[in-house]
Amino acid sequence: MKIESLPDCLFCKIVSNEISSERLYEDEEILVFSDIKPQAPFHALIIPKTHISTLNDLELRHENTFGRLFSIAKDLAEKYGYEGYRVVINTNKEGGQVIYHVHMHMLAGRQMKGQLG
Repeated sequence: MKIESLPDCLFCKIVSNEISSERLYEDEEILVFSDIKPQAPFHALIIPKTHISTLNDLELRHENTFGRLFSIAKDLAEKYGYEGYRVVINTNKEGGQVIYHVHMHMLAGRQMKGQLG
């Protein structure tokens, strides 16, 4: 599988090992690593290895990969013993996205505050 990447993307550099990270899971399509500024006792970033800038840039060919992000979050929760956890994908500046390589935050290990809906 050919991995599409951008030379100036921080997360693409992590995928290619140009920048080190605490890797928690990795397969052919997905990489999970610890956030360097954790917002919870467990704070992982789950990313596709292929560069996709934002959630708005998803295409039909990415559908399976993005479904796997959620499956991997569930598997990580089980592996690390978290019954409850939060997953978040920020999209574009208005949505709080800072790094333009789509990524899912997985937070666990404390009571999450706030409710939606």
